[in-house]
Amino acid sequence: MATGTPSVAPDAGQKFALEIADIAVIAVYFVFVVAVGIWSSIRANRGTVGGYFLAGRSMTWWPIGASLMSSNVGSGLFIGLAGTGAAGGIAVGGFEWNAAWVLIALGWIFVPVYIAAGVVTMPEYLRKRFGGQRIRIYMSVLSLVLYIFTKISTDIFSGALFIQVSLGWDLYVSTVLLLVVTAIYTIAGGLAAVIYTDALQTVIMVAGAFVLMFLGFEKVGWYEGLQEKYSHASPTLTVANTSCHLPRADAFHMFRDPVTGDLPWPGLIFGLTVLATWCWCTDQVIVQRSLSAKNLSHAKGGSVLGGYLKTMPMFFIVMPGMISRALFPGLRGLMIAVMMAALMSSLTSIFNSSSTLFTMDIWQRIRRNATERELMVVGRVFIVLLVVVSILWIPIIQTSNSGQLFDYIQAITSYLAPPIAALFLMAVFWKRVNEQGAFWGLMVGLLIGTIRMVMEFAYGVPACGEEDRRPALLKDVHYLYFALILLFLTALVITVVSLCTPAIEEQHLVRLTWWTRHSQLPRVQLEDPWTLPVSSSSGPEKSANPEDKDGGQPQPEQEVKAMSLGKKLLFWFCGLSTTARPTLTPEEKEALDKKLTSIEEVPLWRNVCNINALVLLAVNVFLWGFFA
Repeated sequence: MATGTPSVAPDAGQKFALEIADIAVIAVYFVFVVAVGIWSSIRANRGTVGGYFLAGRSMTWWPIGASLMSSNVGSGLFIGLAGTGAAGGIAVGGFEWNAAWVLIALGWIFVPVYIAAGVVTMPEYLRKRFGGQRIRIYMSVLSLVLYIFTKISTDIFSGALFIQVSLGWDLYVSTVLLLVVTAIYTIAGGLAAVIYTDALQTVIMVAGAFVLMFLGFEKVGWYEGLQEKYSHASPTLTVANTSCHLPRADAFHMFRDPVTGDLPWPGLIFGLTVLATWCWCTDQVIVQRSLSAKNLSHAKGGSVLGGYLKTMPMFFIVMPGMISRALFPGLRGLMIAVMMAALMSSLTSIFNSSSTLFTMDIWQRIRRNATERELMVVGRVFIVLLVVVSILWIPIIQTSNSGQLFDYIQAITSYLAPPIAALFLMAVFWKRVNEQGAFWGLMVGLLIGTIRMVMEFAYGVPACGEEDRRPALLKDVHYLYFALILLFLTALVITVVSLCTPAIEEQHLVRLTWWTRHSQLPRVQLEDPWTLPVSSSSGPEKSANPEDKDGGQPQPEQEVKAMSLGKKLLFWFCGLSTTARPTLTPEEKEALDKKLTSIEEVPLWRNVCNINALVLLAVNVFLWGFFA
């Protein structure tokens, strides 16, 4: 997450010529990505709900950690961090360093609860935790809207803008090409293909960015030279900041004045943690990667690796952005490969997670008796729909101003995320929270956040030198402070309404909270007003088995006797079997359910994960202190 970016209108008539080395780098990049995409698509279990949406829960720690990094660092964040670094200095790197703490919370607090609950999506967890459907539907729809109109928009705009500025290529054609290549292996291979290609993209992104970083630092005279040159650099592009486009006096300080600072330190520490909790611990795009782990230790290991990787953008994105005020290093082909890696990795993650949300939380609500084959087809078709929407969105993005677009993204996150973070924190840690409190807390939080967001857009930001005539809520309350205030207001509403309404009985909360995650008691599903109540050992209406979409063994598919070549290729591409799978006995199904919801760990690997988590946090504290 980052604020602000250079406002630039590329010269449409400006053309650039690629060197042979540049073309070779881009060609090798595409060959590797396509090869890994095809390989992972072929080897993935693509014909079941668990295989397609959770990679069969077979992923190990290193691709999970790499995917956590690349899913978050898209082209939008790449340009946003660099632009904000150029405008205001290193403090924006705190957005990346803060991630280490919430990634540890993801692996050690939230994922154990999600695994024990046996869920595929975050709205599904809320359905099991509180009962009913209104919270689940609200969360699903809100998440899809945010993905389509914020994350996808940001990444497409930023990646296409970079390509257009760097090469002079047609924005529309280059973006469509990237979307099509991205969609093919996402549709074919599901989450497994996405995670493995994300791992490759992370290697390309990190290696390429570090090469560019060293070249930039060498030209500027390393860190001492950067400090000297940055303070005297005059920007070639105008960037809206509080210092009227001049370098800030506190540009090399992480902790800035709590009242007048552009990123006040209490907001950077506490308010940012609210937004980061939503992003890393409750957002489907991120959590889905951890849920694909073969066991809890691998999920924790992925969080640790992701935390280490998130320490790097300060050095290979933010500081190079500051260097760019005076220098513009070359190697255009490598820069394009890095940006394409960032763009494609984030888009595949969003496409796959959006498909999961729509299929599991919305389509199954519409089609209660849908077969597993139908769910597989619907999930893939929805990705195609997202690609079409993304392509149609390009002309609108082209007319947008980049600075306005990033302000829009930041506003959406700051004003709509805190209520969700408050709800998940209270759902996991406080058994007394009930459905009425959760729902009305979300509604009040949404209302307050929307009011602030509308005011933000209505008044805008005063230009440099103009008197700030905005209301005090905008002028004097930084958005990071507002995020913290909104979290507490939402929590207050949830608490009051929950205490004024009946509590949820203990039998409905088994393995759904931090305190009951290890319980072996049978869980009784909370009554859904639309269906008859059901009692089961693993939870409510859906089994914990991701290979099984509705609690019973998937309905056998009819064997196809004769099939055209085109249809056979379509079935292969979608991973659909033409024959029925063997039916599990009740005993086999119960054993599989227990395995998939187990959060037991081998003591050796549990200790290894714990030690590495402590080392990560120690490194993180050192970095904060060194640059404070």
